[in-house]
Amino acid sequence: MSDTILETEDLTKHYGGVHALESADFVLRKGEHVAIMGDNGAGKSTFVRQITGVEQRTRGKITFMGSEVNFAGPLDAREAGIETVFQTLALADDLDVPDNLFLGREKILVNLGPFSILDYRGMRKATEEGLKKTAVKIPNINNAIRNMSGGQRQCVAIARTATFHSKLTIMDEPTAALGVQETEQVENIIRTLKDNGEPLILISHNMRQVFDLVDRIIVFRRGRMVANLMKEDTDGQDVVAYITGAKTGAEYVGAP
Repeated sequence: MSDTILETEDLTKHYGGVHALESADFVLRKGEHVAIMGDNGAGKSTFVRQITGVEQRTRGKITFMGSEVNFAGPLDAREAGIETVFQTLALADDLDVPDNLFLGREKILVNLGPFSILDYRGMRKATEEGLKKTAVKIPNINNAIRNMSGGQRQCVAIARTATFHSKLTIMDEPTAALGVQETEQVENIIRTLKDNGEPLILISHNMRQVFDLVDRIIVFRRGRMVANLMKEDTDGQDVVAYITGAKTGAEYVGAP
């Protein structure tokens, strides 16, 4: 049985005459944590938006868990097992933790159509299990999201990955707006996912974070994947050289 979780072939996205992503070939294997790096506008987020169905690709093929997929939107990706934590978080400020985790996929106790009764006890229990699995500490899960710190909000978004037993987690700059302590908390969650053997794609500008947390580093530049580097075979200076163009795609190396 193949250990490949996700594979893209010739993944391309054009916005009119703008080539935001061009011919991206990528493989993610079981339990692997991979960072995607690059300057602003390099194609990192565009790549993720094609994978998760936020946008429809211009061309290319996406294979997830051994089957070719064509997600119509992010909900399709979530149902398939891909949980994504975007910078915007997409949390409802007036709802508590369980309601946010189950927003759009509530547990039903009694199905009466528009008058169905929700299984609040079941959702609360699943929330507590998800938080425990990712080692997320939220003092009061009944607290509205708007009353939580930035770090707690980010952790709630990440906890969805464990609550719904995701097959792949994607994080887009998960600590960009966080302080030192909150960043450490999020990084500990990522380490817990690694310990649990759960694959991860991490988009980050933070070089220290990348070298602390991942197995492999992909670099995008001007919409193209220009480097594929095993962490132990490279360093920060080498990665920066690819990001800035001092090294080019002709030197593309690393695991396929």
